[in-house]
Amino acid sequence: MDTAEAWRAALAEAGKLAPDIVQQIVDAHGKRGIQAIEAVSEKRVKRYRDFDVVVGYDDEYVVEDRGCTCKDSHYNLDPDEGERCWHVLAVDIADALDEVDYHDMWYSDVREFL
Repeated sequence: MDTAEAWRAALAEAGKLAPDIVQQIVDAHGKRGIQAIEAVSEKRVKRYRDFDVVVGYDDEYVVEDRGCTCKDSHYNLDPDEGERCWHVLAVDIADALDEVDYHDMWYSDVREFL
C-alpha cells in the first residue's frame, strides 16, 4: 500500500482528520496536502450536478474523474504516477469526511454568472 492509499484508508476508517492522518497526508503530498486540508476546513469544496469544484485563491477549478483544470495538474504532475494537485486531494478528503458543499444545480449554468 502506498502512502496515499494509507491515508485514504485511515481517513475512511476514522471518519475524521486526526493528527496522525493529517501527518500522513502532509508526508505524502507536502504543501499540496496542507492546501487541500485548508480548503476542506474552509468549506471550499463544492459539488454540482455536473462537476466538483474547488474554490482556489485566484479561480475555481473543476475536478472530474480525479483530474483537475488547474495548471499544476497540466504542467507539473504525472497522474500515471499517482500525483494529484491539491484540488483533487481536497475533493478526496471532503468526500471521506462528508464535507462536500452540495449545490443542486449545474455548474455550467452557474459559471456564466461568475
